[in-house]
Amino acid sequence: MYWRLPRKQLDEQQGELNRRNLKALVESGSIPGLLAYSGNEPVGWCSIAPREEFSTLARSRVLKPVDELPVWSVVCFFVARTQRGKGLTVELLNAAVEYASSNGARIVEGYPVEPKKGKAVDVFVFTGLLSAFKQAGFTEVLRRSETRPIMRYSL
Repeated sequence: MYWRLPRKQLDEQQGELNRRNLKALVESGSIPGLLAYSGNEPVGWCSIAPREEFSTLARSRVLKPVDELPVWSVVCFFVARTQRGKGLTVELLNAAVEYASSNGARIVEGYPVEPKKGKAVDVFVFTGLLSAFKQAGFTEVLRRSETRPIMRYSL
């Protein structure tokens, strides 16, 4: 819900209320993202939807729209600790591109982190790493911040 709500509302609904609202979003038929499984166990998550569903992007100076073209946005990931470093983020990105394409998207956009030095702490790379987006075929289209490129995949 982080990307879908104004910060004040997110904070006011923190915890159980945000979980219930996400569950209600799913139950309404909306698909807020994709799950990755290892056997029957969910081990990864990727949030993808048309950009306009993520109001936080509209308020960001760094991640404001590049142009007027309609895009789908990949805004965050979760990969279980046991699955990190195995390429699951790239697989999730590939699945996100396929899903967006099957729903009429022409451009998929992402907002990864490129750490200044060395390895970034996991908690700070929930939007993905630049290297994963490059491996999935995304290209950088704009950078308003030293560590935050805007990446696109054109379909």
